[in-house]
Formats: sequence, C-alpha cells, structure tokens
Amino acid sequence: METNTNNENRNRKEIFGIVNRPNSEQSYWTRIGVAFENRDGSWNLLFNFIPTDPQTRVQLREPKPTATQ
Repeated sequence: METNTNNENRNRKEIFGIVNRPNSEQSYWTRIGVAFENRDGSWNLLFNFIPTDPQTRVQLREPKPTATQ
C-alpha cells in the first residue's frame, strides 16, 4: 500500500534571506519561506517574511535532512 501524498512527491526547497553583517565578511542567513515545484516546472514561493532591505539576497536551497528517531 502506497502512503505517499502529492506533497511528498513534489520537489521542495527552502528560501533564505542573506544580509551582510556590517564590518564583517560573514552574513546573517534566515529561513524566510519554502518553495514547491509545480507539474509544469514553475515554482510556488511561500514567504513567511518579505525582505524590505534592497541589499538582501534571496536563495533557494535543498532542505537539510531531518534527524530520524
């Protein structure tokens, strides 16, 4: 019996906002949403936070594997 739902079969990525730290080469990385690939190859982007600083970079990343218990 197959228990996968349509959501489990879709390609998913996490959305991050990256802001440069003042006087540093490091950046702040904040998870700001999730993206789901549609059947036609387009993407739905669901934001929990919309960056207002024009210097903020936005990246899609593969989700990190969750720990199994």
